[in-house]
Amino acid sequence: MLSYQHAYHAGNMADVQKHALLAVMLDYLGKKDKPFSYIETHAGRGLYDLGSAEAAKTGEAAVGIDLAEAKGWFPKDHPYARVLTAVRRDHGPRAYPGSPLVAAHLLRPDDRATVCELHPQEYEALLAVMLPWPVACRKADGMDMALALTPPEPRRGLMLIDPSWEVKADYEMIPKRIAAIHRKWNVGTIALWYPILTDGRHRPMTAALAAMNFPKVLQHELRFPPARDGHGMVGSGMFIVNTPFGTEVEAARLDRLVGNRR
Repeated sequence: MLSYQHAYHAGNMADVQKHALLAVMLDYLGKKDKPFSYIETHAGRGLYDLGSAEAAKTGEAAVGIDLAEAKGWFPKDHPYARVLTAVRRDHGPRAYPGSPLVAAHLLRPDDRATVCELHPQEYEALLAVMLPWPVACRKADGMDMALALTPPEPRRGLMLIDPSWEVKADYEMIPKRIAAIHRKWNVGTIALWYPILTDGRHRPMTAALAAMNFPKVLQHELRFPPARDGHGMVGSGMFIVNTPFGTEVEAARLDRLVGNRR
């Protein structure tokens, strides 16, 4: 389905979790001299305006990144904070980076990146945003491309899988697809983001993933109040295979900041 547009949800608490962990993982990969690959299956438009009518309609950023910054969760030297500062310098004080732009700011000249987006309007916006960056953009189904692009060169690297979750069949398909990707690319970090909804539909999927005995797994679930009355999302999760060193520390720090009780 192609109806989902992240502009309504940019900068929410789920984005804070996802982008903080992503930034920490990419920062760690960048500390070694060897280059790495970055692959993203559902890129979106790459850059969002938190002052837009879409963002104002939901108010999700107010209880996400705005709240986090008001409380000083991310010091200036945190890789997520460094990206936010750079993006706002280039695009204005209410600019917010999607994960492709977070990654672009943390890549080095020898690193390689490929990001996929199927929605026509989102893809065109993504192309414009990523034009200054050495990032390959593909208008394609991200889960199909995930298999086609692995194993990448360089083999060190990270793949972010972040679907819209509009298709309920994704919950059954994705564990099988991650297993297939891991078979082709057993050294790669595979990071899956998923929503936690009031109906708990994620649970069979995460149970299936846990039963696959992937190496160095981190499953981090952050619970938070609904962004508004009637909103069904009450948390978000990251399931990470071959978790980079230090990611667990950042996840635990987010738990303390949010007051997470799992």
